[in-house]
Amino acid sequence: MSETLKLAAEARDRAGKGASRAVRRTGRVPAVIYGAGQPATPIHVEEKLLVKQLSTGHFMNSVVEIEIAGGAAIRTLPRDVQFHPVTDRPIHVDFFRLAGDAVITVAVPVHFVDEDKSPGMKRGAVLNIVRHELQLDCASNAIPDQINVSLAGRDVGDSIHISAVVLPAGVTSHITDRDFTIATMVAPSALKSETAEAAPAA
Repeated sequence: MSETLKLAAEARDRAGKGASRAVRRTGRVPAVIYGAGQPATPIHVEEKLLVKQLSTGHFMNSVVEIEIAGGAAIRTLPRDVQFHPVTDRPIHVDFFRLAGDAVITVAVPVHFVDEDKSPGMKRGAVLNIVRHELQLDCASNAIPDQINVSLAGRDVGDSIHISAVVLPAGVTSHITDRDFTIATMVAPSALKSETAEAAPAA
């Protein structure tokens, strides 16, 4: 399960572009918490701490517990981070408020395992990854860190579909109308050349 991150915050009294710029000049990033049928809560967080959490690589699929000064902690899920087009610094964050063990949709990274058990990989095949992340539905208190996809027995020309992936208990694919492809195993250039040369001879 993805770890819960903690992020200290302070309430934001004023909204608008001018107020947001003033907040950023102090080394803070404007943000808002919304959802669960409650009014939006404008806040601001420390930029350095936010950047540190963004650099973990799994910020967007982690539960973030926001501790607002003088108030109770709020469990959230990051929904959007806006970056400055030139400096690439974060300039605004949207957090979705979580209610209990509500089922949510998250993007979870895919990790491929068992390469040593794949005939195709042993022959030098190239793994063409179609989806680096999967859109999954799961309880907010049981978000997987990653989904392992086994390459055992896979050979050149094989495709790996979502139906072949073993998901954790209580986790389902958000896309249910098709058996979409996650990756394909493509022949290496050398193997393609050998096949092409062998064809005329045959």
